[in-house]
Order: sequence, then structure tokens, then C-alpha cells
Amino acid sequence: MLRSLVRWVFVPPVTAPRATLLIRIMAGAVFLSEGILKFVYANQGVGRFTKLGMPVPEFTATFVGVLEIVGGLLLIFGLLTRAFAIAFMVEMIVAILSTKVSLYLGTSPLPLPAAPPKVGFWAVMHETRSDFAQLLTCAFLLVVGPGPWSLDALVQKRWGSGARSKTRATESSRGIGVGTHVPARS
Repeated sequence: MLRSLVRWVFVPPVTAPRATLLIRIMAGAVFLSEGILKFVYANQGVGRFTKLGMPVPEFTATFVGVLEIVGGLLLIFGLLTRAFAIAFMVEMIVAILSTKVSLYLGTSPLPLPAAPPKVGFWAVMHETRSDFAQLLTCAFLLVVGPGPWSLDALVQKRWGSGARSKTRATESSRGIGVGTHVPARS
């Protein structure tokens, strides 16, 4: 069970449309730029994490910043795509829960939005649009994989498709998993 989960994460299908590259570039570029901002502006890194009451804000901000820089680059290039999609989905859920609930309640330690709505449901809907887009983009990459124009595809091609073929056979025989609808290559 654990072995097939690890294989599912690290040997993704590469049969998604080539246009998946555009989704990877969009998501990766946003994470990359946000990671850099955490080091360039203290109010986006340690300062923000301190205001939010995150544990060990210096470490947490540095860890998240490095994750976003490295993971953003790897998403762009399509390497370890599913692993970083999972990490970023967790990050986006934590970001939404740690910043948007208090915005809804009007108790946010962060500065309120400059223009109305400043608190409540519509403020949350407006302020969470980027988080929500990143969450769904990563969910898409988790489901379909990185596509053929990715380093994941190149690695599979270079080292053989044996790992993916074994996964596909296992998933098909059990009727589970993403990518079982893809016919096996001859």
C-alpha cells in the first residue's frame, strides 16, 4: 500500500495535455515570487508570521519561503510535480484558515483590505481568490500529473517507463487511481 502510494506520488502519469505546462508555469511563478517576497520584505515573511501567531515565526517563514522558491521552480520545470502539489495544497489550506477566518470575524491581526468590503463573507471571497486559484491549480496538477513537457516525463523516458507501467498495471487491476483510463503504450 505504502509502496504504491509513493509510486503514485513520484511516478506520475505524463499523459496530460501539453497545455498543462501553462498551468505549471502560472502556479510555479506565483509560488516562486511569493517565496522571494518572504525574504525581501520582512512584513511578508517573519513579520507576517509573527502577527499571525505562527509558532517559531523565523523558522516557519524561512521554511515556507524556501519551500515556495524551490517548489515553485520545480513546478515550472515539472519535477516532483505531485509531491509539491500536495505540499502547496496543504500550505494554501493553512494560509486560508490562518488568515481568512479572522478576516471574516473582523479580528484579523493583519491590516484590513484598503477598500470595502473590509470584513465578512465578501471580504473573504475577495481576499482568498489567489489562495483558492493556487489550491485548485495544485489539485489539477495532482490529478493529471505534469504533462509530457516536464522533467518528470523526461526522467521516466530516460530511466524507462517500467515504474509507470507497473503502477498503471496495479491501478488497472484494482480499478483505482488516476490515469487508469489511459491505454497502455505498446
